[in-house]
Amino acid sequence: MKRTATQFKMPGIANALNISSRRSFDTEPWAAFYCRLSQDDGLEGESNSIQHQKQILERYAKEYGITRYKFYVDDGISGTTFNRPGFQEMLADIEAGYVYLVAVKDMSRFGRDYLQVGMYTEVLFPEKDIRFVAINDGVDSEKGDNDFTPLRNLFKNTRHLGGVNC
Repeated sequence: MKRTATQFKMPGIANALNISSRRSFDTEPWAAFYCRLSQDDGLEGESNSIQHQKQILERYAKEYGITRYKFYVDDGISGTTFNRPGFQEMLADIEAGYVYLVAVKDMSRFGRDYLQVGMYTEVLFPEKDIRFVAINDGVDSEKGDNDFTPLRNLFKNTRHLGGVNC
Protein backbone atom coordinates (compact mmCIF):
# COMPACT_ATOMS: atom_id res chain seq x y z
CA MET A 1 0.00 0.00 0.00
CA LYS A 2 1.41 3.40 -0.98
CA ARG A 3 0.99 6.12 1.58
CA THR A 4 2.03 9.74 1.62
CA ALA A 5 1.81 12.27 4.37
CA THR A 6 2.80 15.84 4.91
CA GLN A 7 3.26 17.30 8.32
CA PHE A 8 4.31 20.78 9.34
CA LYS A 9 5.91 21.73 12.66
CA MET A 10 6.08 25.16 14.21
CA PRO A 11 7.45 26.32 17.56
CA GLY A 12 4.80 26.39 20.25
CA ILE A 13 2.61 23.77 18.63
CA ALA A 14 3.04 20.35 20.22
CA ASN A 15 1.45 18.20 17.52
CA ALA A 16 2.17 18.09 13.81
CA LEU A 17 -0.56 19.63 11.71
CA ASN A 18 -1.79 18.01 8.53
CA ILE A 19 -2.04 20.82 6.02
CA SER A 20 -4.30 20.71 3.03
CA SER A 21 -4.25 24.39 2.16
CA ARG A 22 -0.63 25.22 2.97
CA ARG A 23 -0.32 28.20 0.63
CA SER A 24 -2.79 30.26 2.60
CA PHE A 25 -1.43 28.98 5.93
CA ASP A 26 1.99 30.62 6.05
CA THR A 27 4.61 32.15 3.80
CA GLU A 28 7.76 32.12 5.94
CA PRO A 29 10.19 29.56 4.45
CA TRP A 30 10.74 26.22 6.15
CA ALA A 31 13.05 23.23 5.92
CA ALA A 32 11.76 20.31 3.85
CA PHE A 33 12.44 16.97 5.53
CA TYR A 34 11.99 14.19 2.98
CA CYS A 35 11.47 10.53 3.96
CA ARG A 36 11.02 7.56 1.64
CA LEU A 37 10.79 3.80 1.89
CA SER A 38 10.42 1.61 -1.21
CA GLN A 39 8.89 -1.44 0.48
CA ASP A 40 5.74 -1.19 2.58
CA ASP A 41 6.36 -3.05 5.85
CA GLY A 42 2.67 -3.87 6.26
CA LEU A 43 2.20 -1.82 9.41
CA GLU A 44 -0.90 0.28 9.90
CA GLY A 45 0.18 3.93 9.58
CA GLU A 46 3.80 4.87 8.99
CA SER A 47 6.46 2.21 8.59
CA ASN A 48 9.22 1.76 11.15
CA SER A 49 11.79 3.06 8.68
CA ILE A 50 9.82 6.26 8.07
CA GLN A 51 9.49 6.81 11.83
CA HIS A 52 13.25 6.26 12.20
CA GLN A 53 14.02 8.70 9.38
CA LYS A 54 11.80 11.31 11.04
CA GLN A 55 13.62 10.84 14.34
CA ILE A 56 16.99 11.42 12.64
CA LEU A 57 15.67 14.53 10.89
CA GLU A 58 14.09 15.91 14.08
CA ARG A 59 17.36 15.30 15.96
CA TYR A 60 19.15 17.23 13.19
CA ALA A 61 16.62 20.06 13.49
CA LYS A 62 17.13 20.27 17.23
CA GLU A 63 20.94 20.14 16.91
CA TYR A 64 20.99 22.98 14.36
CA GLY A 65 18.18 25.10 15.78
CA ILE A 66 15.75 24.48 12.93
CA THR A 67 12.29 25.20 14.30
CA ARG A 68 10.21 25.44 11.12
CA TYR A 69 10.07 22.26 9.09
CA LYS A 70 7.67 20.18 7.10
CA PHE A 71 7.81 16.42 6.45
CA TYR A 72 7.25 15.11 2.94
CA VAL A 73 6.79 11.34 3.00
CA ASP A 74 6.55 8.61 0.39
CA ASP A 75 6.03 5.26 2.10
CA GLY A 76 6.12 2.19 -0.13
CA ILE A 77 7.35 3.96 -3.30
CA SER A 78 10.54 3.07 -5.17
CA GLY A 79 13.41 5.51 -5.34
CA THR A 80 13.94 4.73 -9.01
CA THR A 81 11.09 7.10 -9.91
CA PHE A 82 10.69 10.74 -8.96
CA ASN A 83 6.98 10.67 -9.71
CA ARG A 84 6.15 10.31 -6.01
CA PRO A 85 3.35 12.35 -4.39
CA GLY A 86 5.37 13.54 -1.39
CA PHE A 87 8.37 14.39 -3.56
CA GLN A 88 6.21 16.25 -6.08
CA GLU A 89 4.56 18.24 -3.28
CA MET A 90 8.02 19.18 -1.98
CA LEU A 91 9.05 20.33 -5.48
CA ALA A 92 5.89 22.45 -5.74
CA ASP A 93 6.72 24.10 -2.42
CA ILE A 94 10.30 24.70 -3.61
CA GLU A 95 9.02 26.29 -6.83
CA ALA A 96 6.66 28.47 -4.76
CA GLY A 97 9.61 29.72 -2.70
CA TYR A 98 8.51 28.15 0.60
CA VAL A 99 11.61 25.98 1.16
CA TYR A 100 15.16 27.05 2.01
CA LEU A 101 16.61 23.63 2.95
CA VAL A 102 16.02 20.02 1.86
CA ALA A 103 17.27 17.37 4.28
CA VAL A 104 17.22 13.59 4.03
CA LYS A 105 18.58 10.77 6.18
CA ASP A 106 20.90 9.72 3.34
CA MET A 107 21.22 10.06 -0.42
CA SER A 108 19.41 6.79 -1.13
CA ARG A 109 16.25 8.11 0.54
CA PHE A 110 16.24 11.02 -1.91
CA GLY A 111 16.40 8.78 -4.96
CA ARG A 112 18.20 5.93 -6.69
CA ASP A 113 18.58 7.39 -10.19
CA TYR A 114 21.92 9.10 -9.73
CA LEU A 115 21.56 11.32 -12.82
CA GLN A 116 18.20 12.64 -11.67
CA VAL A 117 19.50 13.07 -8.10
CA GLY A 118 22.38 15.08 -9.53
CA MET A 119 19.99 17.25 -11.54
CA TYR A 120 18.21 18.24 -8.32
CA THR A 121 21.22 18.53 -6.01
CA GLU A 122 23.71 20.02 -8.48
CA VAL A 123 21.44 22.15 -10.71
CA LEU A 124 17.92 22.89 -9.43
CA PHE A 125 18.68 23.39 -5.73
CA PRO A 126 21.63 25.74 -6.33
CA GLU A 127 19.55 27.72 -8.86
CA LYS A 128 16.80 28.11 -6.24
CA ASP A 129 19.34 28.82 -3.44
CA ILE A 130 18.22 25.65 -1.63
CA ARG A 131 20.64 24.07 0.81
CA PHE A 132 20.77 20.25 0.55
CA VAL A 133 21.78 17.98 3.44
CA ALA A 134 22.10 14.18 3.53
CA ILE A 135 22.76 13.65 7.22
CA ASN A 136 24.28 10.16 7.38
CA ASP A 137 26.37 10.73 4.24
CA GLY A 138 27.92 13.95 5.57
CA VAL A 139 26.63 15.93 2.59
CA ASP A 140 25.91 19.63 3.10
CA SER A 141 25.83 21.91 0.08
CA GLU A 142 26.50 24.90 2.34
CA LYS A 143 29.94 23.48 3.12
CA GLY A 144 30.76 23.03 -0.57
CA ASP A 145 32.61 19.74 -0.07
CA ASN A 146 30.30 17.55 -2.12
CA ASP A 147 32.48 16.70 -5.14
CA PHE A 148 32.12 12.97 -4.49
CA THR A 149 28.39 12.97 -3.69
CA PRO A 150 27.19 11.86 -7.16
CA LEU A 151 29.86 9.14 -7.24
CA ARG A 152 28.96 7.96 -3.71
CA ASN A 153 25.30 7.73 -4.71
CA LEU A 154 26.22 5.80 -7.87
CA PHE A 155 28.10 3.18 -5.83
CA LYS A 156 25.28 2.86 -3.30
CA ASN A 157 22.74 2.37 -6.07
CA THR A 158 24.91 -0.17 -7.86
CA ARG A 159 25.11 -2.22 -4.64
CA HIS A 160 21.38 -1.89 -3.93
CA LEU A 161 19.96 -2.39 -7.40
CA GLY A 162 22.63 -4.68 -8.81
CA GLY A 163 23.45 -2.20 -11.56
CA VAL A 164 23.41 1.44 -12.49
CA ASN A 165 20.05 3.08 -13.09
CA CYS A 166 20.69 5.71 -15.75
